[in-house]
Amino acid sequence: ALIPRCFLPFFQLQNVGINAANIGFSTLTMESDKFICVREKVGETAQVVIVDMADPGNPSRRPISADSAIMNPASKVIALKAGKTLQIFNIEMKSKMKAHTMIDDVIFWKWISVNTVALVTETAAYHWSMEGDSQPVKMFDRHSSLAGCQIINYRTDKSQKWLLLVGITAQQNRVVGAMQLYSVERKVSQPIEGHAACFSQFKMPGNPQESTLFTFAVRGAAGGKLHIIEVGTPPAGNQPFTKKAVDVFFPPEAQNDFPVAMQVSHKHDVIFLITKYGYVHLYDLETGVCIYMNRISGDTIFVTAPYEPTSGIIGVNRKGQVLSVSVDEDNIINYITNTLQNPDLALRMAVRNNLGGADDLFVRKFNMLFGQMQYSEAAKVAANAPKGILRTPQTIQRFQGVPTQPGQTSPLLQYFGILLEQGQLNKYESLELCRPVLQQGRKQLLEKWLKEDKLECSEELGDMVKQGDLTLALSVYLRANVPNKVIQCFAETGQFQKIVLYAKKVNFTPDYIFLLRNVMRINPEQGLQFANMLIQDDEPLADLNQVVDVFAECNLVQQCTSFLLDALKNNRPTEGHLQTRLLEMNLMAAPQVADAILGNQMFTHYDRAHIGQLCEQAGLLQRAIEHYTDIFDIKRAIVHTHLLNPEWLVNFFGSLSVEDSIECIRTMMTHNIRQNLQLCVQVATKYHEQLTTTALIELFESFKSFEGLFYFLGSIVNFSQEPDVHFKYIQAACKTGQIKEVERICRESNCYDPERVKNFLKEAKLTDQLPLIIVCDRFDFVHDLVLYLYRNNLHKYIEIYVQKVNPSRVPAVVGGLLDVDCTEDVIRTLLLTIRGQFDTDELVEEVEKRNRLKLLLPWLETRIREGIQEPATHNALAKIYIDSNNNPERFLRENQFYDSTVVGRYCEKRDPHLACVAYERGQCDAELIKVCNENSLFKSEARYLVRRQDADLWALVLTEENEYRRPLIDQVVQTALNESQNPDEVSSTVKAFMTADLPNELIELLEKIVLENSLFSDHRNLQNLLILTAIKADRSRVMEYITRLDNYDAPDIANIAIGSELFEEAFAIFKKFDVNTSAIQVLIDHIGNLDRAYEYAERCNESQVWSQLAKAQLQAGMVKEAIDSYIRADDPSTYIEVIEIAEQAGNFEDLVRYLNMARKKLREVLIETELVFAFAKTQRLAELEEFVSGPNHAQIQQVGDRCYDAELYEAAKILFNNISNFARLASTLVHLGEYQAAVDGARKANSTRTWKEVCFSCVDGKEFRLAQVCGLHIVVHADELEELIRYYESRGYFEELINLLEAALGLERAHMGMFTELAILYSKYKPNKMREHLELFWSRVNIPKVLRAAEQAHLWPELVFLYDKYEEYDNAVLMMMAHPTDAWREALFKDVVTKVANIELYYKALQFYLDTKPMLINDLLLVLTPRLDHTRTVTFFIKKGRLLLAKPYLRSVQSINIKAVNEALNSVLIEEEDYASLRTSIDAFDNFDNIQLAQQLEKHELIEFRRISAYLYRGNNRWQQAVELCKRDHLYRDAMQYASDSRQSEIAEGLLAWFLEIKRNDCFAAALYSCYDLLRPDVILELAWRHNIMDFAMPFMVQVVREYITKVEKLLNKGEEEGEKQEQPMMMNEPQLMLTAGPGMVAPGMVPPGMMAGAMAPGMMPGMMPGAGGFYGQM
Repeated sequence: ALIPRCFLPFFQLQNVGINAANIGFSTLTMESDKFICVREKVGETAQVVIVDMADPGNPSRRPISADSAIMNPASKVIALKAGKTLQIFNIEMKSKMKAHTMIDDVIFWKWISVNTVALVTETAAYHWSMEGDSQPVKMFDRHSSLAGCQIINYRTDKSQKWLLLVGITAQQNRVVGAMQLYSVERKVSQPIEGHAACFSQFKMPGNPQESTLFTFAVRGAAGGKLHIIEVGTPPAGNQPFTKKAVDVFFPPEAQNDFPVAMQVSHKHDVIFLITKYGYVHLYDLETGVCIYMNRISGDTIFVTAPYEPTSGIIGVNRKGQVLSVSVDEDNIINYITNTLQNPDLALRMAVRNNLGGADDLFVRKFNMLFGQMQYSEAAKVAANAPKGILRTPQTIQRFQGVPTQPGQTSPLLQYFGILLEQGQLNKYESLELCRPVLQQGRKQLLEKWLKEDKLECSEELGDMVKQGDLTLALSVYLRANVPNKVIQCFAETGQFQKIVLYAKKVNFTPDYIFLLRNVMRINPEQGLQFANMLIQDDEPLADLNQVVDVFAECNLVQQCTSFLLDALKNNRPTEGHLQTRLLEMNLMAAPQVADAILGNQMFTHYDRAHIGQLCEQAGLLQRAIEHYTDIFDIKRAIVHTHLLNPEWLVNFFGSLSVEDSIECIRTMMTHNIRQNLQLCVQVATKYHEQLTTTALIELFESFKSFEGLFYFLGSIVNFSQEPDVHFKYIQAACKTGQIKEVERICRESNCYDPERVKNFLKEAKLTDQLPLIIVCDRFDFVHDLVLYLYRNNLHKYIEIYVQKVNPSRVPAVVGGLLDVDCTEDVIRTLLLTIRGQFDTDELVEEVEKRNRLKLLLPWLETRIREGIQEPATHNALAKIYIDSNNNPERFLRENQFYDSTVVGRYCEKRDPHLACVAYERGQCDAELIKVCNENSLFKSEARYLVRRQDADLWALVLTEENEYRRPLIDQVVQTALNESQNPDEVSSTVKAFMTADLPNELIELLEKIVLENSLFSDHRNLQNLLILTAIKADRSRVMEYITRLDNYDAPDIANIAIGSELFEEAFAIFKKFDVNTSAIQVLIDHIGNLDRAYEYAERCNESQVWSQLAKAQLQAGMVKEAIDSYIRADDPSTYIEVIEIAEQAGNFEDLVRYLNMARKKLREVLIETELVFAFAKTQRLAELEEFVSGPNHAQIQQVGDRCYDAELYEAAKILFNNISNFARLASTLVHLGEYQAAVDGARKANSTRTWKEVCFSCVDGKEFRLAQVCGLHIVVHADELEELIRYYESRGYFEELINLLEAALGLERAHMGMFTELAILYSKYKPNKMREHLELFWSRVNIPKVLRAAEQAHLWPELVFLYDKYEEYDNAVLMMMAHPTDAWREALFKDVVTKVANIELYYKALQFYLDTKPMLINDLLLVLTPRLDHTRTVTFFIKKGRLLLAKPYLRSVQSINIKAVNEALNSVLIEEEDYASLRTSIDAFDNFDNIQLAQQLEKHELIEFRRISAYLYRGNNRWQQAVELCKRDHLYRDAMQYASDSRQSEIAEGLLAWFLEIKRNDCFAAALYSCYDLLRPDVILELAWRHNIMDFAMPFMVQVVREYITKVEKLLNKGEEEGEKQEQPMMMNEPQLMLTAGPGMVAPGMVPPGMMAGAMAPGMMPGMMPGAGGFYGQM
């Protein structure tokens, strides 16, 4: 049967690694058909799994912990929600796009477009856009009708002007749907009852614009309805859509079913409605008609989305199956027409959605309207027919054949007008429409249609248009993609530049050379552009040689040059001949162009020798030299430098070898050194690295050209690192008198040999000694310089040197003058005249080395008077004062500018005391300590250290490594501190001793300060320090110090003593200062003597002391004593610890006393709660009952639970009864054995947990009646049912369990689990009752679960029954085949096998019947015939060798005319030797291998089968074989018939000859009759004469003669008639157009000259009229 929908299961989510537990509405989302998003938890890691529908086998897992995740419907963008935080991430870019934190929790969200997310909270709905930094925008508040609903969907229309919120809730044992429809423009809401809804756009016939439709479905108490309404005001010009409301059918077995999802196919205008039970409904959007309904899934499809590839719907069910449903375009129209019997809807859908299947309806309607002359309506039908089934040439011909009524538009134009309104015309329609338009010259219409894309362009249309408009034809050819015609048009219109671009675009290759020749003849410049376009790609479109030949043919040297320059720009080796050709033509025609080309150095692969000769002939000497390779030719030509470009000549040397270059330079200098010196210097300068500087220097020196050498070396000296170059340059500069250049190079160069230059300058005796001064100054030859200048009486240059050149060299000059015994007055005068900066230390050192330091005293004192603060000056003056003993100590103490380190070091050996003074002034700690230690100046050192107050310095001197530490400490204690009155100095000293860890010395120091009457005796810190030091170093003194001293910090000292385990000392301190709490704490925590602590507490009698003692006793386990102490302290503060420890010790009697005391002071819940529990533990039930009856803050429930756990059931009973906790009361009564009271209590509690507990207790107590009462309240809860069953089963009470479930079936709240579990119990314990149960309640059981139970119990009939009801027909068939004895029933099997999805089961079923029920196989085949692959079925029976069994089947399906079936049936008939049936089969069904069957029958033993073989040969035009076979079996009549049918004279004449051979003259005569028109009379006459049977042949001959006579008479008559017609003159009133005459046709009566009537023109065939060529000649 036809099915109007395609059902396609894609894949199973479990197969791609998704856990089945995570497949649900709360964890799986599918916003579109692109992605499925699942939240999973693997171990402790939360993950989000993204399944790409394009590649479902490779899901992407990402470690994301979120409450919800939804993928963007179009791109790899994910939205995540965690609490109130929302984030949007781009997965591909790995970046966060947006984030926002909501005020309210988002309970539902959904992508409503590619860039907008809808957010729904408990109170409102928001839209959040991905664009920019926008925040969620509130759209509307939720309606009160949705309060308490679970939100399941949010929909919007295309423009987001209508918004819809969908929710569901459970009411009165059914699921009620609530929706809120909101108008953005009107800002109003409307509550609607509905479960599923959708918006869609629909364009009604005749309306110019689409209408916005709102479709929703509802399942109410009265039934299901589907509503289709238009929302908002209809657009301008639109007719309003008529509201539709249709019933939605729900099967009887789906009483609780309701709609869950809805999508609309925009392509087919079909509504897809999915229900909870997995049913799909298809409705027509325009009419609301139900097209189809069926169940596609046994599990709920909880999420859906539009499926774009098929314009259907895709969804996921609870099992994790991803499936889709779509409209079957091939079957839906036929289904509506034939199955639904609704041809109007079929026509409407076919036209509206362009669907096939209604072809016959449209053809009939068209023919009917055409027959009724309703041409306009017929034209509309033809134009609107789907798939263009009526838009054919035949339709146009029919409209063309209709005459046009006066004053009306022709039907053909009406037809074309309708087609133009609807869209594009096809090829044939375009041709027929444009032909009259072009004839009328209205090409503007054609242009308009082309712009609007109304015509289908073709080559034929272009040819038609080309006759009138070439440009318009080009447009048509371009659209029709006819490259050769397009290029032809480009060429004819002169648009050659577009030819190459178009050819590349369409991948077409025309004859470019031919096109280029044509262009060159018309316009050479345009031809050049075209040629350049041909070679602009890496792969040229034409051969370069051929292109150049075209230029040469036209003698276009300039254009050819331009072309080749562009074509050869890549300088390829393979193009060398073209480079030569280019240069050659230009050297002959335009040498200046060739010179420019060579100058650009574009080409390197031409024939250089040939081009060089041509250059010399053209007068290009420079180019000729470039191409010479012989050095003698180069030397001969190069000396003519006046004819050559100097710059080029210099560059040319770069192409020569080193030897050739040297020879050329030598030749040029020899020929004319004055003229060529400058060029030689330039060459030498540029190529000195290659020619070597040494060789060039030798070359210039060989000509004694110091000027050339100067200029050459001057150009390279600044870049050369060779010492010889710099020296030779200095030498050449001196020779040429360039003293300033000598000075510059001596000052700036670092490469020359200073010793060599210094000696050369001394020997040169220059008038200016400045170069020598510079060299000696730079390279530290000052001493030699001073000696040279002083000895040569050049004293002026000495002053110039130190005054102007380098004053910093004064110390070295003074030292040199002292060495040459210069007088001191000269030196003093020289020093006083120097105003530059120089190093005073260095000067002092130079003078001091020579023991002439006093020489500087006047100069130094002058500088001091000038206010110079330079340390070196003051250092020198200090040294002079020290040496002269001129009150040095005063100078050292008062002067602030000398360097203490330098002067102190100078004094160390001369006077250590002065050294200490200098070091102390500069705080040179290390130097001062060293001097004091070496000279035993410990008193000075001690005073310095005390005054210095430097902790680091103290640490240095107080280290154990210091061998002088002890004498230093003695001086500190005895002298330095006694002299000090500064407390900071004392403090720093004490800290230093502490830091140095010298406790004994510190005690000695502190006793000196504190115990002896001094300024610091009562200093608190020092007393603290003395006690602390004694604690650390000498504990025996601690108690003494504690007793003697009073001004110290007692608590801190005591805590430190505790830390040092001096507990008695600490106790003494606390006791001395009356810190009682701390004192008793020491006794408790450290001394550990609770008896002394108790005595101390008795003496003090303070609450805090008793509390501390109580706490210690409590920790020591002395509960009774601790409670007594707490009571004496009246302290309930630690009641939590007391309660805990007392309960652990079981001391509830004392606890009651404590809690009574505590309750008086604190009204804490815990105190009263524990007091109640203590009453229970001590069995004071009367007090307990009295306490709970009065006002209290006790947690009775908690105490009751504790009593229950401690098995204090009597007390628990009192407590639970007091608070009316019937659940716990019932449990307690169970333990007390009061079952009836327990049931009453459970009834009051009405708690599932209580019912379970009471029920299980009754079961254990074998009170089954009471247990059943409890059980009936448990089984209605599906979650508790399994545990109840397990409890009964584990104790073996099967009968009682079954009775319980049977009694529960009649309950109002009976659910699927109860029916399922009862079925399972029947399968285990009462299998005979299972079938009856299933037949009654199969729709209310969980079939998969019962299937497993039935399979385990081997209940095969029940298993088949369940598979059938569950629509798992494949498994049902397999089960019946696996267990035929128990499960197979013929009617059931034939009914089920037709419903299976796996077609392989058809063939397994056939095998099963062959094995078990062979006589019934044709019944099975009859059922399966519409579904079987008949070819495969036949092959199956052939392989099994049971083809005869299938003969009825073969007969029934032979009408399909399948080759395999025909051949199989034919073989069966052959085997049965039923030739009559075989002949009938062959005649009726021709789809088989005729030749093979003929060859098979040819050798059959029965003549009738051999006759059929001949018949088959005849049917396949194998006439000779057919006749030969008939001849072999002497089937004379058949042989004559086949010979006659063959229309071959050879076969007929051969048959006659054979008849004569076998002496069958009668057959010969019969054959003459039957084959009359094939036989030649002369052959027959010869055969009859030779075999003497003229009598048999005479009738044939008579007939032949008669025919010939008749033909001759006709010819004669025809000739006479034509002669008469020629004699009659032709009368023509006016010229007539031969509209029907083809090419070469002649008008009747008009014979060309030289052709007589009846004569045939040369080349004419007999029977052809003269001039009747083409189509008419072949009629």
